[in-house]
Amino acid sequence: MTPMLEAFLPTIAGFAILLFLLALRMPIGLSLIAVAFFGIALETNLRAAIGSVARLPYELATNWSFSAVPMFLLMGFIASESGLTRGLFSATRILLARLPGNLACASVLASALFAAASGSSVATASAMARIAIPEMLRRGYDQGLASGSVAAAGTLGSLIPPSILMVLYGVYADVSIGALFLAGVLPGILSVIIYLGMIVIRCIKDPALAGQGGGAEPEERPPLWVVLRDITPLPLLAAIVMGSISFGLATPTEAGALGALGAIVISALMGTFRLPLFLSALRQTAITFASIFIIVIGGALLTRFVAVAGLNTALSDLFADSVLGPIGLIILVSILYIILGMFIDSIGLLLLTAPLILPMANAAGVDLIWFGIILIKLLEIGLITPPVGLNIFVIQSTMKGAIPMPVIFRGVGWFIAMDLLTLVILVAFPAITLWLPSLMN
Repeated sequence: MTPMLEAFLPTIAGFAILLFLLALRMPIGLSLIAVAFFGIALETNLRAAIGSVARLPYELATNWSFSAVPMFLLMGFIASESGLTRGLFSATRILLARLPGNLACASVLASALFAAASGSSVATASAMARIAIPEMLRRGYDQGLASGSVAAAGTLGSLIPPSILMVLYGVYADVSIGALFLAGVLPGILSVIIYLGMIVIRCIKDPALAGQGGGAEPEERPPLWVVLRDITPLPLLAAIVMGSISFGLATPTEAGALGALGAIVISALMGTFRLPLFLSALRQTAITFASIFIIVIGGALLTRFVAVAGLNTALSDLFADSVLGPIGLIILVSILYIILGMFIDSIGLLLLTAPLILPMANAAGVDLIWFGIILIKLLEIGLITPPVGLNIFVIQSTMKGAIPMPVIFRGVGWFIAMDLLTLVILVAFPAITLWLPSLMN
């Protein structure tokens, strides 16, 4: 047996077992841990496997970069619990009142602003679904456009910083999380613009999609200060986080803590802060972080198993001898992520595939900041692809089945096409991603 085959067979067998366990609905964190533990034991010995399980959680818990995750979670939950996100949809609706399909456009813009505080795609989709979809349906909007705009815009929580996925990728790829945050700004804005352009064009061509009158609302606007009061808190939080990182005043973890403190101060000034709400935010942060941490432990153990099996070296050698190049790698990874994204959630998929693709990216000489943004964009697409797009199920659950699942999938089809267009632009023009990080350097 060749060294290449010796490296590939144990890993392929492990991943096959892992996918089988996931198909049986075993939690992804436990599946990762089980496969990695027994894989390490078979490749080395039981004592080494036990040592890895005992040591890795401690190493992760003491990783300063990883501690940014609970800080950003806390900031998002405080903003949500204290009502800082409540007026977003109304304010963006007023700002975009003259656009065809203005309610769908407002959903996209409000989701982008919400994402700047939450860092979570699922939280963004859930919050906007409760607010925006009923209003769109009441105005006669097409069900597919109403649900699709919220489901797709919810994915912006992964790309617009601060992002939990960016923190996890930065830890695994050993790249600057601050640079990743800056790299996500322009791609996030580009995604919003392309979404808005598609909605406006479709509603101009078919006004019935946005109800009678095409969705434009020439209604009387409230005073400007009311609109600014509702829309300012979340951009202000994002400015605190990104500004402190960009100017070198704080690490990502410290910036997350500043963001959480800023959310408390802003909500107190607006009169919406309450101690029970703060305690609820702490509880939700602990629960969410615990579930993420288990998956991260499993991903770290799987990385150790892949390294022990020798697959990292084998893949690096194989890719170095190939003629695929960076673009070929992007195409292969895109196919892999779009297929697996249909069945596995974004955090699990990132941690599942990182041990395989990062050695290949290093061998291809790909910029890991740019590569990380491409991966996160692909993970976004996976959140809305059938048959298991997580945001789709969030929308249907929030709406209590009022919109049939096939209608939601039909609605997100246009947005998936726009995501693919955005992806092509980001691959063709890396400067869009790398310009802001180069300023920080």
